[in-house]
Amino acid sequence: MKQQGAQALSFETIAASGIRSAMPHGTASGKELEKGDFLTLDFGCIFENYCSDMTRTVILGPPADWQREIYEVTLKAQLAALSVLAPGKTGAEVDAAARNVIADAGYGERFGHGLGHGVGLEIHELPSLSPSYTRKLKPGQTVTVEPGIYIEGQGGVRIEDLTVLTENGYENLTKSPKELIIL
Repeated sequence: MKQQGAQALSFETIAASGIRSAMPHGTASGKELEKGDFLTLDFGCIFENYCSDMTRTVILGPPADWQREIYEVTLKAQLAALSVLAPGKTGAEVDAAARNVIADAGYGERFGHGLGHGVGLEIHELPSLSPSYTRKLKPGQTVTVEPGIYIEGQGGVRIEDLTVLTENGYENLTKSPKELIIL
């Protein structure tokens, strides 16, 4: 990021593997990477005084059936939210699109945070994509879309993109692939 002109990190990078990937805001530990672990990477930088934020979850070795399932449900939830993200929608409506997919798959209680937050000069700003944010979204606002499923004692998945609302929808600023990457 620095080589491309970043001034600094937007926040302390999160790199959490195995059972620690079930911690949405896990901090560094001495846990070593192991075959079969999810590895969640959440990071961003400050460029020209503005923050960025993205998350991808990868897996170290072939996924177990439960891992593939929660990854696919999380991705489906994110795509559902993106399909309704637009000016005039409320943060609660966009959140509900993702939350309903996760709940319908039986993981409703495993998604314990809001779908997203505004990003700008600060890493967490309004607007919010959450059940309680009933204000309408407007063109020019920049928000994350980051559903997650977290199973304590097993692992978790989060997929986060940074988007900017346009007059007719949104532009996705995150260009990294979203299919499950097996390392």
